[in-house]
Amino acid sequence: MRKVLRLAWVSFLTALRERETLFWFVVFPVLLLALLAGVFGQLGQEGKMNFAVALVNLDHGAAGFASVVEEAFVSLSIPPQPGKEPLLTLRQPTAGEDEERFVAREQEAVRLGERAALIVVPPGFSAAALAAMAGSGSPARLQVYFNDTSAASSMVVDVVGRVTARLNREILTLAGLYQPDAAAVIRTEWVGEASAPVAYVDFLLPGIVLMAFFVGGLFSVSGTILFSRDLKILRRYWVTPLRVSQYLGGFALGYLAMCVLQFTLLVVVGRVGFGATVSFAQPLAVSYLVLAAVTFLGFGFLIASLAKTGESGMAIANIVNMPIMFLSGLFFLVANLPLFLRVILYLNPLSYLAEGLRFSLGTGQVTLPLPLTFLVPLGWTGFSAFVAARRLRWDVA
Repeated sequence: MRKVLRLAWVSFLTALRERETLFWFVVFPVLLLALLAGVFGQLGQEGKMNFAVALVNLDHGAAGFASVVEEAFVSLSIPPQPGKEPLLTLRQPTAGEDEERFVAREQEAVRLGERAALIVVPPGFSAAALAAMAGSGSPARLQVYFNDTSAASSMVVDVVGRVTARLNREILTLAGLYQPDAAAVIRTEWVGEASAPVAYVDFLLPGIVLMAFFVGGLFSVSGTILFSRDLKILRRYWVTPLRVSQYLGGFALGYLAMCVLQFTLLVVVGRVGFGATVSFAQPLAVSYLVLAAVTFLGFGFLIASLAKTGESGMAIANIVNMPIMFLSGLFFLVANLPLFLRVILYLNPLSYLAEGLRFSLGTGQVTLPLPLTFLVPLGWTGFSAFVAARRLRWDVA
């Protein structure tokens, strides 16, 4: 046992001394967590989301309904609190500016993605509103120009819809037609358990942990075995009393020690740097983490058994890495994929581990059958062990 522990310690220290290994398997996952959490972690939070929008009021009538609409959107360009971002950064025509040219210019800005939307209060808006309330005309309509290829633009359209619903009540109030006592009251009642929205960093952190384990197993495990074999380092082990089983045990413990280091750093950065609240101290979550480490250790042995040299092993690992990592839902929810991509998703052990781990932590729902989140990774582990036992060469030919 002492030989196994000594070999594990040597394997762990060797990995930390190699700059490339230290960067890709320790530093890079931390940087990726910081990048994604910093860029996307604030989306949807009040005071941290801002859209550039243009607004022009072409109705200069005396009824004043158009000005109510204008003031509603102007109010959204005021920060809710000191130091917070307003929801809208509003651009309007300056005094004396040609309004038609302004509309044409801002339409082009929306098309190019420089504005999220252009809101136009058309001529005759107030008169149309009065006629509609009198029952002698069609409803008054706002004109909203947006870019359907832009997520920000689509979100602004939803904001405009909410503002318009509120404005309808205000306009009726100004006209003396709104009766609060007669308004319909919505009574809500939860059926089942209510849950608070999950912060993006709590959704992201388990995915980054799994990514770190996966990349370490795929590249570090296979690369160490293959290059040690190519450089005839393994041959030196076999002339000692060390057995293959002892080498495998020590090597596996060294990899697991690296996983513990990766996990610890990521959790500390997630909690201290980005306010993650997810707790991994749960038996089911620990089971998924251990299963992930063992599954990806098997992946490393599988790659090592398929490759003839270290260079070919790294090439195979790179080919396998991208589709498995990005078609697993580690960083974002994966939905509505084409059929041929869904096949990869359903064969991908990382997909099942991600869903199972997030379910155990309460940061995601399981869309795949829960037993499969254990069975599929275990199947891949067994398959990898079977192939490696038959094909893996421990010495150069």
